[in-house]
Amino acid sequence: MPWRVGPERRKAGERPDPYRVWLSEVMLQQTTVAAVRDPFRRFTERWPDVTALAAAEDGEVMAEWAGLGYYARARNLLKCARAVAASGGRFPETREALLPLPGIGRYTAAAVAAIAFDEPATVVDGNVERVLARLFAVRAPLPAARPELFDLAARITPAVRPGDFAQAMMDLGATICTPRNPACGLCPLRPACAARADGIAADLPLKAPKPEKPTRRGIAFVGLRKDGAVLLERRPDRGLLGGMLGWPGSDWAETEPVSAPPAAGAWQEIPGEVRHTFTHFHLRLSVMTARLPLDTRPRRGDFLPRAAFRPASMPTVMRKIHDLASAAFAED
Repeated sequence: MPWRVGPERRKAGERPDPYRVWLSEVMLQQTTVAAVRDPFRRFTERWPDVTALAAAEDGEVMAEWAGLGYYARARNLLKCARAVAASGGRFPETREALLPLPGIGRYTAAAVAAIAFDEPATVVDGNVERVLARLFAVRAPLPAARPELFDLAARITPAVRPGDFAQAMMDLGATICTPRNPACGLCPLRPACAARADGIAADLPLKAPKPEKPTRRGIAFVGLRKDGAVLLERRPDRGLLGGMLGWPGSDWAETEPVSAPPAAGAWQEIPGEVRHTFTHFHLRLSVMTARLPLDTRPRRGDFLPRAAFRPASMPTVMRKIHDLASAAFAED
């Protein structure tokens, strides 16, 4: 993992870089190591330290973040970088001092404090929750069991090398104590594992039933000017995909969407729909397209020259809209 400092480098006196630890922890929220490796490398090549990131343009950072999802993290990433840069460019070294920074919650503060500064902070993510639930045979379902699991983690967090301990517990959950078919025969904690002794390791942690996700509907408008420029709109800073550039559209609601094109034109609904799932709801979008005159003055959004348009920098749902509309334009 490109943000880790391995044993040999640690023996040579190298310490984990707080900036890289913080960046990796923010990126890893709600996603996997495999999905984060390449974006992390691009970020650290382009913005090698917190001061460089703090000076970056918002739009450039949001575009680089595309594909990682949960875009509020990217907005808070910038706010946090700027707060750290404004206070001298050094991250605070304790969990309590890290907590007031934008976008840093209990988990991230503890992870940075433990891994970067060797503070014996209690670090509990989803992988660690699973290890603890099995190690101590905690039968209460998540999320109600979280306070108990945190207390158990605090009890076994060592004062010596707490950062290595935290990363070892995360890795154990990610590679051996996996959600399905845990490799108990390979586990270094096997002799102490109460769930294995009871024969229920694969059943834990229990989870409370999730409520069914509602389905919201909407309309997306893909306008292509005759010179190839595309009509795009930056979403409000607050809310889903906040601050990201995308296609103008209706509100996303459980009621029938209201069609309100962003510019005058011969808008036509194209066959098919875009389907996307967010954390709390499913989304179904119909797509309307139009070829717009050169003198079009949009009611919403602005035209972006074709040469400057990068679909890959858009959020996933916006790329899906682009793909469906591109196929329709190609058939014209």
